[in-house]
Amino acid sequence: MILSEKDKLFLERLKKLLDEKQLSIEMKESGYRYMVLRQNYGDKIERSFGMTRQGIRWRFHRLFNDVYVGAYETIYLVESNFGIGLRPMALEIVKERVVLRKKAQNLCFFDASRRENDTVKPDSADHNIVK
Repeated sequence: MILSEKDKLFLERLKKLLDEKQLSIEMKESGYRYMVLRQNYGDKIERSFGMTRQGIRWRFHRLFNDVYVGAYETIYLVESNFGIGLRPMALEIVKERVVLRKKAQNLCFFDASRRENDTVKPDSADHNIVK
């Protein structure tokens, strides 16, 4: 799964707050284990993320427990069936994709409209005439 720009921005802000020791990540268990975001969810944290506490909790849960853990579940399934021999190839492809994505973000794309062709309505026997 490719992360959205909002996901990437969330992760950058979260890293800053974790480095500043304003938030922490802990494991919780209630029938199964999952990660939770801990410490002060004050106004400063909400302003930093630009969303409500519930929004922060939702995005954190989706990214860390669904996307991140889910990626490792997929890796575990593939490697338990095919071994770890594919891992170096997968890592090489990932690094290449990251570089290409960064290059694409740095390019300036101009707005190119779609080319439209006027077609003649099929009045004659030749239906493929294009003006």
